[in-house]
Amino acid sequence: MGIIRLENIRTFSYHGCLDEEAKIGSDYLVNLEVKTDLRKARHTDELADTVDYVHLNAIVKEEMAIRSKLLEHVAERIIARIFTEIASVSRIMIAVSKLNPPIGGDVAAVTVQIEEFRT
Repeated sequence: MGIIRLENIRTFSYHGCLDEEAKIGSDYLVNLEVKTDLRKARHTDELADTVDYVHLNAIVKEEMAIRSKLLEHVAERIIARIFTEIASVSRIMIAVSKLNPPIGGDVAAVTVQIEEFRT
């Protein structure tokens, strides 16, 4: 088994419950970790035998471009797509962070982290 991580995927997205967040947008960071079997790829050196991190990045970028009110919701969409499109992934850990959230204080980021296992 093994882990593939994509760290600090940066997006500019329009998530949030406030109307102004839908208009002005905000900066986000996504950290993604997937568990998969890497044994075959270690021997074959073939992309077809592993999880393509370009595919993972594309899923994150596409889902982050679709507005959600809650970070939990966008994270769930990313999880669902990965499990649907990449059969070899057995576990996902995702953290979605809104940088400088408009919450009336000096807060660098708010983060939702979810761990999900294939059922």
